Amino acid sequence: MSRNFIRYISIILTILISTPAFSQSTEATAKKGEGIYSLLRRHNLDPSTDFNDFVTLNKDRLGRNNALIAGRKYLLPDGSASSSSGAYPIFGAEYSDVKITDRKLSGAVFYLVSGHGGPDPGAVGKINGRTVSEDEYAYDITLRLARKLVEHGALVYMIIRDNNDGIRNDKYLPLDKDEVCYPNLTIPLDKNARLRQRARAVNNLYRKNRSKKHHRCVVIHVDSRTKGQNIDVFFYHHQYSKSGKRLAQRLQSTFKQKYAQHQPGRVYSGTVSHRNLYMIRKTDPPAVFIELGNINNSKDQRRFLPSDNREALAKWLYEGLYEDFRKPQ
Repeated sequence: MSRNFIRYISIILTILISTPAFSQSTEATAKKGEGIYSLLRRHNLDPSTDFNDFVTLNKDRLGRNNALIAGRKYLLPDGSASSSSGAYPIFGAEYSDVKITDRKLSGAVFYLVSGHGGPDPGAVGKINGRTVSEDEYAYDITLRLARKLVEHGALVYMIIRDNNDGIRNDKYLPLDKDEVCYPNLTIPLDKNARLRQRARAVNNLYRKNRSKKHHRCVVIHVDSRTKGQNIDVFFYHHQYSKSGKRLAQRLQSTFKQKYAQHQPGRVYSGTVSHRNLYMIRKTDPPAVFIELGNINNSKDQRRFLPSDNREALAKWLYEGLYEDFRKPQ
C-alpha cells in the first residue's frame, strides 16, 4: 500500500470521524484579522457547539494557538451546507455524489446501526458453496437507507462503518473484519462490550443533537433460523416507548402495503412486538430493531442477495421512516 494512498485514507477518515457521518465539506475563506469565533458566526454557526468540530476538521490548516490564516480556506462543521449536492465517500466511489432532492426530513436525526461487524460476522449461511454473513448484508442495506435519508435533508450517523466497503451491487458480499464503531473505535469481540460501545456512541451523538426536533435509532439485523423457516421482515420496540412502538408499526404498515402492491395475494406476516433487547433498551432516542429475514432460508435469501432487492428494502424502510417523521403523533 503506497504512502499516498494511506495519506488519502487518513484525510478521508479525519473528515468522516470528526463530523456527522454525512455532513458536507463546505469551505470558508478566513478574512484578515478574523478568528474562529467570528468566522463561525459569519456562517451562521454557533461557536459554543461548533468550535471543537471546526478545530478537529482543520487541525492541519490552523496556525499557532488555533489562529486562522487570512486567505486560507477552512472546512465548516455540519449545519453550514446550503448546496444541493455533496460528496460522501462512505457510500463508495459509484455512489459518493449525492444530490439533495429536497429538505423534507430537515430537523430529523437518524442513528443507523447495522448488526454485528468487526470480529463478529453475526449470522452466517451457505449459498451455492459460498459463505454469506449477516453483517455485510445488513451494512449494505443500512448504507442504502442512509443515502436515501441524506437525499431528503436528514442528518444521518452510521454507527457501524466500513470505510472500504461502500454500497455494493454484488450478489455475494465477501466477509471482512475491518468495520469500526463511530467515530473510529475498534469493535470488541465480547458481545456485551460491543453493545455497550455502540449504545454509548448513539447516546453521545443524541446529547450533542438534542436541539433537533426528531430523533430515531434504527438497528438492522438478519436473523438465523433453521433452513426451512421462512420469515417476513419484523420489528421490535421497547415495551415502554410509545414513539418506538409507533415507529415499528409504521414501518410494518409500509411493508404490508408494499407487499400488497408488488406481490398481490401474498400474505405478509411480519410482526411488531416489544422485546428487551440491549440496543432498544439502552439507547436514548426512540428505537426500532429490524430483522430482515432468515439467512439460512432460500426464500429469505432472495430478499437480500440481489442488490435490487436490497435497494427496495432500503427504499421501503425510508418511506416508513418518513411517514413516522411526517406524523409524529
